[in-house]
Amino acid sequence: MGAFFDTYLMVFILLSFTQPVSSSSVSPSCKLRRQFHLNGMHKAGDVVLGGLFEVHYSFEYPELTYTSEPSQPRCQGFDILGFRHAQTMAFAVNEINRNSNLLPNLTLGYSLYDNCATLGIAFRAAMSLASGQEEQIVLEETCVGAPPVLGIVGDAYSTFTIAMSSVIGLYKLPIVSYFSTCPCLSNRQRFPSFFRTIPSDTFQVQAMIQILKYFGWTWVGLLVSDDDYGLNVARSLQSDLAQSGGGCLAYSMVLPWGNDSAAIQRIVDLIKRSTAHVVIVFAHESNMIYLMEEVIRQNVTGRQWIASEAWIASTLLQTPRLRPYLGGTIGIAIRRGEIPGLQDFLLRIHPDLNANKTNENDMERQFWEHTFQCKYPPPPAGWLEAGGALCTGDEQLENVETEFLDVSNLRPEYNVYKAVYALAYALDDMLQCVPGRGPFSGSSCATLQRLEPWQLVYYLQKVNFTTSFGDRVSFDENGDALPIYDIMNWHWLPGERIKVQNVGDVKRSAFKGEELTIDEDKIFWNFESKQPPRSVCSESCPPGTRMARKKGEPECCFNCIPCSDGKISNKTDSTECISCPDDFWSNLQRDNCVPKKTEFLSYHEPLGICLTTSSLLGTLICAVVLGIFIYHRSTPVVRANNSELSFLLLVSLKLCFLCSLLFIGRPRLWTCQLRHAAFGISFVLCVSCILVKTMVVLAVFKASKPGGGASLKWFGALQQRGTVLGLTSIQAAICTTWLVSASPSPHKNTQYHNDKIVYECVVGSTVGFAVLLGYIGLLAILSFLLAFLARNLPDNFNEAKFITFSMLIFCAVWVAFVPAYVNSPGKYADAVEVFAILASSLGLLVALFGPKCYIILLRPERNTKKAIMGRGTTKP
Repeated sequence: MGAFFDTYLMVFILLSFTQPVSSSSVSPSCKLRRQFHLNGMHKAGDVVLGGLFEVHYSFEYPELTYTSEPSQPRCQGFDILGFRHAQTMAFAVNEINRNSNLLPNLTLGYSLYDNCATLGIAFRAAMSLASGQEEQIVLEETCVGAPPVLGIVGDAYSTFTIAMSSVIGLYKLPIVSYFSTCPCLSNRQRFPSFFRTIPSDTFQVQAMIQILKYFGWTWVGLLVSDDDYGLNVARSLQSDLAQSGGGCLAYSMVLPWGNDSAAIQRIVDLIKRSTAHVVIVFAHESNMIYLMEEVIRQNVTGRQWIASEAWIASTLLQTPRLRPYLGGTIGIAIRRGEIPGLQDFLLRIHPDLNANKTNENDMERQFWEHTFQCKYPPPPAGWLEAGGALCTGDEQLENVETEFLDVSNLRPEYNVYKAVYALAYALDDMLQCVPGRGPFSGSSCATLQRLEPWQLVYYLQKVNFTTSFGDRVSFDENGDALPIYDIMNWHWLPGERIKVQNVGDVKRSAFKGEELTIDEDKIFWNFESKQPPRSVCSESCPPGTRMARKKGEPECCFNCIPCSDGKISNKTDSTECISCPDDFWSNLQRDNCVPKKTEFLSYHEPLGICLTTSSLLGTLICAVVLGIFIYHRSTPVVRANNSELSFLLLVSLKLCFLCSLLFIGRPRLWTCQLRHAAFGISFVLCVSCILVKTMVVLAVFKASKPGGGASLKWFGALQQRGTVLGLTSIQAAICTTWLVSASPSPHKNTQYHNDKIVYECVVGSTVGFAVLLGYIGLLAILSFLLAFLARNLPDNFNEAKFITFSMLIFCAVWVAFVPAYVNSPGKYADAVEVFAILASSLGLLVALFGPKCYIILLRPERNTKKAIMGRGTTKP
């Protein structure tokens, strides 16, 4: 119904002002088709400024029967703070008139109208200001003179301002709003003559987001009014929240106009069910009144309310009844200012009885009747009978306890004050223009006699002054003022009194951007803990985890997934885990990369100690045996079958034991290159000695037969040395070629264990390593076959049996080595190779030299030439 009536009023207004009127044969004239009876205040002046204020917050719908002329709408519900806004403009005009430095020799006047919180009435008031209220205008040949008003201060509602600016803005009449915050009004294409002294909601939304971030509230509800103010804020907040990562909306609901109980009940049900403990409300005082009635009915407590500037200072909500619900409310308020002399001006308000006897639309008369609960004569029918009093004019305003006189918290009033002064300074700059140096065509200046509204817009855009409170006033290219807000908190004091405490501010500077300052010690929290509430959809993911958004839910609702092995997150609420560098691994908490553990066959671990001990023990045994053989070098056992080869064999076995130490410890380039070369050459030297020994045994046996003596000439001492040297040289050549072409090198292997670095020696060339082992195997097999053929020789030559046995051990060890080596990772491959070296070396040592040491040490009677030759002994 309200929307329909607003539309009706606007159509009616346009028709009233645009239809042709009458003319006179003597003097052409224009006559208003209809004059609006609006609540107002007027003061004559050389130049008049207009103003639109909410002095009443509702109105009575006229009956629309269309059988008679519709009556004028009647405003209801006197808004005492709205009236103070209007009086602030009146005070500012009077103060400017007394100021000899500002607009000297010029008197400002004003025409202030009540919008009754209704679009239709606000629009007709704006049209009245723009067109004037003279009932008849005589047309002259030359139209000269200033417009009815040079500028308009208002409106308080964004929707009303948009409608008003859309029409009046066509004529570039300056409009300076003190309370319209819709970001859409910053559009210079649509609203070229609009300015405001209150920050845009764009900044208010950013300020809200700063507060949410400061307290860590990432899961909030949003309620907005069903108008341009609320709907634009909803779109802006949703967009900016997503872009800034400051949080998510648990819900976004539009508050209905009026007492739509079903819609309000659904909204409060949603607030009650939601896990969001913070509720942001961008709405008007009237919206909040109906909402809080339902909140009380359902007893919805435990919510932190965040107020926009539209209701943070509302005294109608600061009642003991609402304390359990709205206590501790935090909100953004318009910058507070001080206006010296305003209180004295308000105290001097007194309706003019003679001028206002029949003018029911005079706002001062309505204020007086509201404040003293009386009526001016003639009173309404039944007023006196009901015990009502008549206003005498002798009432004293000082004796009334009213918030109207409380000037300690001037916020919208301060914006009104700045708006009036902005128009005055613009007009003053315009009048100081020097002809021939003006900004307009032909360097001309504007004059009051032929003033065009757009000319004042030019000067208003360039206004720059400082108020007595110290605030600088200027407008950017969109007509917006420098943004600054106070942050307020509702404290409940003993005795059910309320105090709206300033706890910080938020402002934007050209250099530092948005700055938020909050004094947490001053904030009253309406919770048992006396601490800020937690309002999150999901608790923050600690370091070591990442956020995984829940399917179908806002991005603030997520699960915390631990980082996988080798990845970390070192900050809260990480969206992804980062991989550690190659030589690092994640710790147990997955919040830091630590150096990977290194693994190699170390001298300090039990396995390394055992192998090192075995190697040194084998070397020691070889040294002892060598010492025994040197000491008994003249005995038959030592001298049999070329003692020189026996000594060389012992030395090579000693080298075999020692080369195993190169496989223990952290691999380095020189150890990797030396270990296989030393191993290959030592073992070839060893096996070559055994092979030559075997061949000598066979040659001696063959020489013992008739006609076989010639074979010994090929196995003399020199030939034996040459054969050993030649066979070893081949292995040395193989090793040299391998080292030159594809040298073994140390390598960090991470394939076996992700969290470890296995230091190992890569062979470089698999072919080279295979040839090295194959050559050793070839000699070993050849030795084994020759010894096997000589196993049944007479006892005189029974060393062949020991060679056969030793080669059997050697071959068995190295045949088992290959699969074990291939399947052993990291350090265990080295351990397998060391074990094979030690086992094969020890097998050769025991098999070849054990029996001889037994005879030398324990059976010396057998260590004779006769015994060796098989003479003088009888087998048992």
